[in-house]
Amino acid sequence: MTDMASSIAIASGKGGVGKTSIAVNLGLTMARLGRRTVLLDADFGMANAHILIGANPKHYIADALQGGTTMQDVLCDAPYGMKFISGGSGLLEMLNIDKTTRYQAIRMIDELRDDTEVLIADVPAGASDSSIAFVAAADRVVVVLVGEPTSFLDAYSLIKAAHLEAGVNNFSIVVNMASSANEAQRHFEKFRDTATRFLDVSIAYAGHLPLSERMRKSVVQRKPVSMEPAELPENQAFMKISKAILEAPENSHGGIRFFADSEVTVAGT
Repeated sequence: MTDMASSIAIASGKGGVGKTSIAVNLGLTMARLGRRTVLLDADFGMANAHILIGANPKHYIADALQGGTTMQDVLCDAPYGMKFISGGSGLLEMLNIDKTTRYQAIRMIDELRDDTEVLIADVPAGASDSSIAFVAAADRVVVVLVGEPTSFLDAYSLIKAAHLEAGVNNFSIVVNMASSANEAQRHFEKFRDTATRFLDVSIAYAGHLPLSERMRKSVVQRKPVSMEPAELPENQAFMKISKAILEAPENSHGGIRFFADSEVTVAGT
């Protein structure tokens, strides 16, 4: 990877598939591996990443958007030197932020460019305008799914919307709560074959996470599993997934992007 800051959106077609837990643990894993990592909780209004980390932010991104503080002030310390930007919690006025405010939030992340190697954005579940805007702003997009029909359908809807509305072509899939590596691989292949039959997109396998009592407990205890010993199977999985994501091809469509040098739009759009 180059010295430029890289951005990764963690998305899901529906809630309840472990998206935020995966975003938090991937951020901590990359920080643990020595990368200067910032986790952005872009799920405004429903933000709960700070709860999973056990952080107590003093400022939220809403404060920066309203001009009351800088993005540097919003940054909150997390384990392994990771920095964290909280979307706030229960801020109803942030739930349906307009297009201008979304773009302002994406632009304001530029203030952190010099201190960031990897930005991980935990985007709202589903295919809302907010979800698609943050997905489209990232270099790489990770879609979390579980092996059930509704998760497949909703993940497909998200990928379709991101592709048709924003020109996103490359997606990485993480299969969560799999009972085995073989099962996860089968789920991925079934999903990829269905999606690519109807959409001209590239869908790569980033890996899987086991159905794990340890993961479940870590959420309840507000202590991410990636703060446990590195040799645990869950943490080995997160390391493999981190590597696969960072090696995945970047998206190169136009529009408003994280850390973009300019708001260049692709000809004809």
